[in-house]
Amino acid sequence: MIIEFNKEDKLDNISSEVLYIEELYNDLDNNPFGKYLLYIEDNEIIGYLYYSDIYDRIEINQIEIKNIHRRCGKGTLLMQELIDKNNKSITLEVNKNNIPAINLYKKFDFHEVAIRKGYYNGIDAILMERK
Repeated sequence: MIIEFNKEDKLDNISSEVLYIEELYNDLDNNPFGKYLLYIEDNEIIGYLYYSDIYDRIEINQIEIKNIHRRCGKGTLLMQELIDKNNKSITLEVNKNNIPAINLYKKFDFHEVAIRKGYYNGIDAILMERK
């Protein structure tokens, strides 16, 4: 099940190894544009997509899936949910070495638009956009 989470929401009886619940609330307190899509199974957060809805565009801040659930389509479902909910341009940065993530984004028609030199502790990032 995928749910949209805002800072007013409560996550009673939900556990997580991929995201500390306090971190989730803190992110939303510090980012007025921030939103989460949570992938929940058996009362546990096994993945999330954290994004900012900034007026005319969406910026993906982070997507994470618990290790044992990777490569099972859950990241695809989170991306599809974000795209289905929004008719806006979406941007993101991805580590140039993160081939699985790059392939996921390309599956959703994201295109490379720039390189950000040294963005990830000396490793270049690819700026990608989906219009």
